Amino acid sequence: MSRAMANFSGKPRLDFHISPAAGLSLSGRKAVVVGGTDGIGREFARQLAALGASVTVVGRTFRDEGMARIDFLKADLSLMTEGRRVARTLAAEELDFVFLTTGIIAAPKREVTSEGLERDMAVSFLSRLAILRELAPRMAAAPRQGHSRPRIYVMGFPGTNEKGDLEDLNAERSYAPMRVHMSTVAGNEALVLEFARRYPTLDFHGLNPGLIQTKIRSNLLGEGSLKHRVVEWFIGLLMMSAEQYAQRMVPVLLSPGLEGRSPVMFNQKGQPIEASPSLGDGYAGRFIAASEQLVDRALANA
Repeated sequence: MSRAMANFSGKPRLDFHISPAAGLSLSGRKAVVVGGTDGIGREFARQLAALGASVTVVGRTFRDEGMARIDFLKADLSLMTEGRRVARTLAAEELDFVFLTTGIIAAPKREVTSEGLERDMAVSFLSRLAILRELAPRMAAAPRQGHSRPRIYVMGFPGTNEKGDLEDLNAERSYAPMRVHMSTVAGNEALVLEFARRYPTLDFHGLNPGLIQTKIRSNLLGEGSLKHRVVEWFIGLLMMSAEQYAQRMVPVLLSPGLEGRSPVMFNQKGQPIEASPSLGDGYAGRFIAASEQLVDRALANA
């Protein structure tokens, strides 16, 4: 077991140091950034492409036409059927890096997708699960002689000790925006922990960017509203930009020293942080199992 690997009943060991990779060249490497058409995901995609990787971005609106080495796969990531289609379209066996960055914050009033899922859960977590459970087995089964282990990065807020509401993941009994969003936070960290257990030949990492000026809060605050503009102005004034975050994180996340250390969670400074104790003792696995039932229900009803 890796020195940094969580034991799934306690805390991961963090007695290691990751030196940012210097002089990176990603020529011949392939990456997919789900949610790579805006915000942090877009900046990750641009950084990877600038280093020579072939990058596929997945989302609704492509904003980097003409940029070398970036291709676009259009998808509505609120739908599990689309998540499954995306995963089955991608050449999983050839992928070196997968970034899952798409996300929103729950609206003041409960929103439901055409598949019957609460919208924040669907966009920010369940679609990632739908994608990964198709991609991960194929990535793990691919021969990798002479190549480094594939790496999967899940954007969220790991290390915050959120448990989510396991008894009401779809917010059908009651609804409060931040309670629902905290279920997505717990779900994404559980995704890292549980899939690292299921697929030990792949490296899974959770990313906690802290506050970054993006569009993630528009669904909660009202896109373009005075409240939204003021909040984002203050965040932009006080915090790093999405571009600065990507520039800081990419050399850390691609460091050879991270090879085989899975799962590891990172803060916005690129430092390893402890996984949430609340997700230990098998809780992460139970959370993912319950979430997979929601995904299966949505696919059956589509």
